[in-house]
Amino acid sequence: MTGRFKDKVALVTGGSSGIGECVARALAAEGADVAILASASLDKAHAVASSIVAAGGNARPYKADVRDADAMTALMASVEADLGGLDLLVNAAGVFYATPVGATDGGDAARMIDINVTGLWNSIVAATPLMKRRGGGRIVNCASTAALIGINSHALYCASKAAVVMMTRALTAELAPMNIAVNAVAPGNTATPMNEDVRNNAEAIAAMQAMTPSGVAFSDADAIAGVILFLLSNEARAVHGATWLADEGISAAIG
Repeated sequence: MTGRFKDKVALVTGGSSGIGECVARALAAEGADVAILASASLDKAHAVASSIVAAGGNARPYKADVRDADAMTALMASVEADLGGLDLLVNAAGVFYATPVGATDGGDAARMIDINVTGLWNSIVAATPLMKRRGGGRIVNCASTAALIGINSHALYCASKAAVVMMTRALTAELAPMNIAVNAVAPGNTATPMNEDVRNNAEAIAAMQAMTPSGVAFSDADAIAGVILFLLSNEARAVHGATWLADEGISAAIG
């Protein structure tokens, strides 16, 4: 490892599992002090933080609901008090489930937008003052290939991730002059606990391989984390307002 994030403080929402966990571990391995945020279980965040510390890194667990603006503001105050500030923010918290027309409970519809869109907004609003006090920072939002291609029965998920892409672009116009870079990554099918049932279905795997140009049905979460770390790094200092596809080519040419 290069230590390219030495002396940087990073916060990863959704950092207790999936892509967020991989990002948190990779940042710590590269020298960052990492705040790991879980929405529901401090124990999950603590388990990841403890294993990072055991491996020689520095991490602290936190719990806050991204849908609660006041809770996110309080969280950022705690991170600043504990770790000294904030340089890097990765918004990996999100939910994915079907929302078929005429068969989706109103609460489920609202939850999708509240977490995937409003939660991301709350995180950035709360983090921005800390980054200003540090002279700048870098933010990476987790969008999805679903922002670019429609998925049957997942209209609200697709819409929420399209909102992430446009929010990333609009925030760039506002925050880049403050030396805060905002970018997004758009993963395709990625191996996480969220889709373990599908990954155990041989027929589903074969179908995904057939329509994915690379032939890889599910990217490793570590591969997505690698893209995110690049966007957080100084090597990406010229990149602002971009959404980087990391989808094994599926949105470029299905089949």
